[in-house]
Amino acid sequence: MLEAMVLVFIVMYVFLQNIRYTIIPALVVPVAILGALGVMNAMGFSVNVLTMFAMVLAIGILVDDAIVVVENVERIMAEEGLSPKEATRKAMPQITGAIVGITLVLTVVFLPLAFMSGSVGVIYRQFSVAMAVSIAFSAFLALSFTPALCATILKPIPKGMHTQERRGFFGWFNRVFGRITNGYEGWITKSLKATGRMMLVYALMVALLGFMYMRMPTAFLPEEDQGFALANIELPAGSTANRTLEIIQQVEGYFGSKPQVKDLITVQGFSFNGNGLNSAIAFVTLNDFKDRRGPEDSAQFISGEASKALFFGLPDAMVFSIVPPAISSLGNAAGFDMRLEDRGGLGQDALSAATQQLLGLANESEILNQTRVTGLGPGKQWSLTIDREKAAIQGLDFNEVAQLISTALGSAYIGKYTNSGWVENIWVQAEDKFRMNIEDVMRLNAKNRQGEMVPLSTVVTAAPEQAPVQVVRYNSYPSVRLGGEAAAGYTTGEAMAEMERLVGELPNGFGLEWTGLSYQEIEATGQSTILMALSVLIVFMVLAALYESWAIPFSVILAVPLGVLGAVLLASFNGMANDVYFQVGIVTVIGLSAKNAILIVEFAKDAYARGDDLYAATIDAARMRFRPILMTSFAFILGVLPLALSSGAGAASQNAVGIGVLGGMLAATPLAVLFVPTFFVVILRLFKVQPKLLGAQAKAAHATSSEAK
Repeated sequence: MLEAMVLVFIVMYVFLQNIRYTIIPALVVPVAILGALGVMNAMGFSVNVLTMFAMVLAIGILVDDAIVVVENVERIMAEEGLSPKEATRKAMPQITGAIVGITLVLTVVFLPLAFMSGSVGVIYRQFSVAMAVSIAFSAFLALSFTPALCATILKPIPKGMHTQERRGFFGWFNRVFGRITNGYEGWITKSLKATGRMMLVYALMVALLGFMYMRMPTAFLPEEDQGFALANIELPAGSTANRTLEIIQQVEGYFGSKPQVKDLITVQGFSFNGNGLNSAIAFVTLNDFKDRRGPEDSAQFISGEASKALFFGLPDAMVFSIVPPAISSLGNAAGFDMRLEDRGGLGQDALSAATQQLLGLANESEILNQTRVTGLGPGKQWSLTIDREKAAIQGLDFNEVAQLISTALGSAYIGKYTNSGWVENIWVQAEDKFRMNIEDVMRLNAKNRQGEMVPLSTVVTAAPEQAPVQVVRYNSYPSVRLGGEAAAGYTTGEAMAEMERLVGELPNGFGLEWTGLSYQEIEATGQSTILMALSVLIVFMVLAALYESWAIPFSVILAVPLGVLGAVLLASFNGMANDVYFQVGIVTVIGLSAKNAILIVEFAKDAYARGDDLYAATIDAARMRFRPILMTSFAFILGVLPLALSSGAGAASQNAVGIGVLGGMLAATPLAVLFVPTFFVVILRLFKVQPKLLGAQAKAAHATSSEAK
């Protein structure tokens, strides 16, 4: 956050070239953030990764309104030679409408986020509240605090200050920027004479946006390096504890030899697949992020290399390493999580065969990696059958025989007793030496009706069989738990689509259901289109109410795809997926793209309403707002740069938000100043709209006309 504030301060100083002008917007940021923190605290939110993302993004936005005020006051002082107080009085009616419009747009654009459901709704809600409250405080301060600072802190400047030559860097910057502004004005003049070609180019860019967006792979959340990895250990069913311990020691030896590993804890008898003597899990803690700089030091790389070495290096055990999911309560590992269901009632054998067929198909796919059954595999079991006729001949009751087997092998509760003042339970079970193998079990004796002891071998037959150790049901169907990851270069969305395709190749009667993070990803993907459509619709409705026109808002809305195109292109260039954080960035870009358009449309609309020629009003508004648009946009771009370039803890999430927003603003800033004048002229000519002055502008125009009379 500190880096963002420093970069924003530098941009303001370069453009305003006066420390007093720069201090005013800088003072707004901490006050607005303080107000936002107070509201979030009242709503029960904490300062976490999501709210910090919003704060860093908001820093570049918070100074926008203050910059617009300061820039307009400074322009009037330089052009008309007014005192700071008089210049502030004249400047505020000109920009109040634009500030109110920008604030409403940037606030309500996040409104749909707050009403999304599921886990993604929690993410959206915290981000949207933090952003909306910060921006609302920024507007309030721009209309109250900033004018007061301008009237008291700024010093009068001579009339025509803008035309005076400055020396050094600022002189060079002003000359270059002046040439750019003159060239921009000439471009706008020419483009308004070729609006048809401009709209054709715009249509091609919208088509490119649709093509690129549909090609973007989907995901739920970026896979984070959380500073540790897990290793799941499973041996064949029936393996002894000693053999499991030998495998654990080999796993510990592998991780202990890695310089990136700090600590290692292993637990025998427990794993994510289930509990038993043949299972174990290892928790691998890595060194601090400052000691792991390269890509080969990431948790994902270390986990992948461990899986390759241990899975194939220990043939009598299944050992694979995983990284934890982005949300700890949703699943045990990153990647996808699904259930293969026996919906046709085909039986356990058919389900097992279908599972093996699916795993075989998954291993042949280049999109999938480490596809596995996330449960204990089948093992050898003994099936005991009680012969009722033989039991009756020997005077044995069937229930007596069944109870004996159950008690001897599994224990039974028979009562309580008092031990040193404590009441304790009494459980009975055969000693270990009497139940170590099937022969021991068959030598157990049951009492018949005559009080004689009869060996179980005379009435019970035992047969070995291969059977599942776990019986899993999902949505009332017999099922198998499956998990896996996307191969390098692919996203979880592509991996999930591939698994759905492979399940379609299985015999009839089998289906799949997603669970954990995968289920949330499906839900989030279904909501993303609705989310962006609602954001655009709400922006349009607010602008229609603000301008009291259904037509003029179109000249602002048409600028939105320009920013979204930049976000999609930069994200695609960096191999990023369309995940939750990217969608948050897209919503932010929608608001910021509309903001730049509002600055031009507001001035052009008012000038045209005062009686100026449509083309002259548009050209003049574009030239007048060119400098503040670039200033506020560059301030935001540099403010979001730390997110886009971050590394270490939480870097993947920060990059997902930062790169999307950065790309959107890099495209929206130049394209908006080039295309919005065309949009405004085309819309007003097409709908034959005559805008009217509103609010302070209408009062000022009425006062001027009264004085003239």
